[in-house]
Amino acid sequence: MAKIKAIEVSEILNAKGFPTVEAMVILSDGNIGTASCPSGEKISHYEAADLKDDVTKAIANIKNVIAPQLIGKEVEHQVELDKSMIDLDGTQNKSRLGANAIFTVSMAVAKAGAGSSSLPLFMYLKQFLKKDHGALRIPTPIFDLINGKVKENSSADFSEFLLIPASSKPYLECIQIGEIIRKSLKQALETKYAKSIDDYEDDFAPDLTTNKEAFSLITQATENASVKLGLDVFFGLNSRASNFYKNGKYYIKDNPAGLSSRDLINYYGQLNNEFHLLYMEDPLDQDDWDGWVALFEKMSNSTIISGGDLIATNPYRLQMAIDKKAVSGIVIKPNQIGTVIESLAIAEAAKETGLKITVSHRTSETNDNFISDFAVAVSADYIKIGSIARGENIAKYNRLLQIENQLKIL
Repeated sequence: MAKIKAIEVSEILNAKGFPTVEAMVILSDGNIGTASCPSGEKISHYEAADLKDDVTKAIANIKNVIAPQLIGKEVEHQVELDKSMIDLDGTQNKSRLGANAIFTVSMAVAKAGAGSSSLPLFMYLKQFLKKDHGALRIPTPIFDLINGKVKENSSADFSEFLLIPASSKPYLECIQIGEIIRKSLKQALETKYAKSIDDYEDDFAPDLTTNKEAFSLITQATENASVKLGLDVFFGLNSRASNFYKNGKYYIKDNPAGLSSRDLINYYGQLNNEFHLLYMEDPLDQDDWDGWVALFEKMSNSTIISGGDLIATNPYRLQMAIDKKAVSGIVIKPNQIGTVIESLAIAEAAKETGLKITVSHRTSETNDNFISDFAVAVSADYIKIGSIARGENIAKYNRLLQIENQLKIL
């Protein structure tokens, strides 16, 4: 078995031009695994702690603490290596060494191990799952089309207005549909708003007057593209409701006096009646458990109620959500928990309970395409990596295309 010969680490820039960590794990057999860490703009209270404001310290922790512990160890022992880093950190949320330090090395170890084993990364990762969850497939992409919280003068309160191709469609057809609708939407926005639209990150940020206007614009774009809503594609919504929750009420511009959980749930019910939402992510605050339970009871028969900030890729939060019957889906962002093995374990636990799994990128990404392999390895139902724009997104979409071709010959 190949052993870890060296771990090199450096500072690089993420897609927004901010510093992040890149690690290179070099093996005794000459194989190398390189990984870089994304970060979130909005951080859940319950996710592992990055040292993103002190990348220099994260790098020093890899050089001075993590590398000496891992060098000389057999790379295939991912479970033991990840546990070793967790023990070295010694905190509940990885705040001593930094989740960005630990996760970057964990990914690089997995990539090096895959290379040494002559396996595609998704197949290598799958070996660490306890059960076989059937034939591997490419998850259905969820496209971010309109971002509602970029501009202060926007009257859209929700974070992302999403479009989801039918899960029966082949991956390449999903990509083609996403690109056609994105171009159609851009034309519709330019016609209505002239130069007032922005291409923020990967989705558009027009000066919306209401939340419903975003759905209407996407509806128009699908009609212009001859794509059928409710058949070819479906609506989704990422509310990120913790952003507009304060002192027990939800403050949206439609009702500045503030809404109770019940009021907001009724509002979602109205949206669902009109636009038939397939998927809702973080519709309520991450600590509004009673609201989540009530929404689940009201809408889960027709809509996937998915916990992102609520669960934060945290096994304890996942168990709480399951016990309370608060969700039918989970959003997994591997850097939120901070190691490859822990990410695989929470995905498998969610799969065992029948939850729909969405693997998601973070706001500040790099060109690292690890989550594409990860999503395939855990048999995720969906993957959310943004619209088909920007290099960091394209790298992940292209990796999924490569995997699709590999699956055909395996």
